[in-house]
Amino acid sequence: EYHIGVDDTVQINVWRNPELSVTVPVRPDGKISMPLIGDVRAAGRAPEVVAKAIQTKLKSFVRDPNVTLMVTGLMSNEYLTRLRITGAVANPSSLNYRQGMTVLDAILASGSINDFAAPNSTKLYRKIQGKVRVINIYLGDILFKGELETNIELRPGDIITVPGRLF
Repeated sequence: EYHIGVDDTVQINVWRNPELSVTVPVRPDGKISMPLIGDVRAAGRAPEVVAKAIQTKLKSFVRDPNVTLMVTGLMSNEYLTRLRITGAVANPSSLNYRQGMTVLDAILASGSINDFAAPNSTKLYRKIQGKVRVINIYLGDILFKGELETNIELRPGDIITVPGRLF
């Protein structure tokens, strides 16, 4: 479950009350400001919980308020969800994670491998339940033979390392 963080942007819609519907950033103190009700704590809470808190506060001003909240700018998680591609690639990179990205997508976004790469020794580092798991990626087979068995879908925070070959 996603929890809102500092620097995120949230869009709050109050049904039938467009003057109360706002898009606001989460301040460094973890709060957002809304017309009529003032500050509401948002950081560290799920969007549904914040929407419910806003709805409760609005009951003093609006009959049967119906509040929806959408996180429209995920700035607090930006570095936690990035993909990193290191080693013998043209442009070692830190990329924004996009759902559905594969190892090949990330490697191509980094300019592919360089002349010194040992592509079939590529490793994917993935944190699962607090432990780092190492997955062998046969990048040479993906690139040069079209064998896609290890062209796996990436997850936020994955690190791909393409080692250099020994001469």
